[in-house]
Amino acid sequence: MKLLMIYCEKFGYQPRMKTLDDAPDISEGTEFNNALVGFIQLEARDEENSGYVETKLIKNLKWAARKNETNTIVLHSFAHLSESKASPELTKTIFDSAEKRLDDSGYEVSQTPFGYFLDLDLRAPGHPLARLFKEF
Repeated sequence: MKLLMIYCEKFGYQPRMKTLDDAPDISEGTEFNNALVGFIQLEARDEENSGYVETKLIKNLKWAARKNETNTIVLHSFAHLSESKASPELTKTIFDSAEKRLDDSGYEVSQTPFGYFLDLDLRAPGHPLARLFKEF
């Protein structure tokens, strides 16, 4: 898994192009303030260790959210960090499970629409913990 975390003073999206036929039809965008956005790519090798990968994802997101003093986390599927990709089914399953576990821990969690290319609008401050990358 590759995980790029960016703390955003403002993060918004607008669905632009549907990429998965079975994705629900979504036309409305959303905006968040003071949110940690996880740009997440699951890789083929993650299929064998999905429980480990999910736990590492959650721990890293919680840590970065605390360091950036936010309780809002946005999960964004970002299949541009590696040439290796896990199946869409596994990716969506891990996203849904991570959202529930983070929500149960008291975080306000959202996902960007899965199976879409999105127009993104973000504003991120220039401090060291506002941009973090992890690979596991």
